[in-house]
Amino acid sequence: MIDKKEVRHIADLARLHIGKEEGKFRKDLSFILAYFESLKESDTGGVEPTFHPTEKFFKKINVAREDKEAPWPEDYVKKIIASAPDKQDSYIKVKAVF
Repeated sequence: MIDKKEVRHIADLARLHIGKEEGKFRKDLSFILAYFESLKESDTGGVEPTFHPTEKFFKKINVAREDKEAPWPEDYVKKIIASAPDKQDSYIKVKAVF
């Protein structure tokens, strides 16, 4: 199990205030670190990476849809202004921000 000094150091790195829960964190962090140690023992030699930050793995196509202008219904703006609680001419009145 990791000691209190290591728990405080990890908490400082994560900018956490742990206070009285230090004992619980010691137990949880010890379990997490032991799990990572067991992962180091796994043989991943023949496993293909799921992500690699080289251009070879990036598709150079645009996957976004094409922008198209959609026409507004003719009376859309009038309906919005009509539904506003306070209006003047073709404007919606709101409280001043500044």
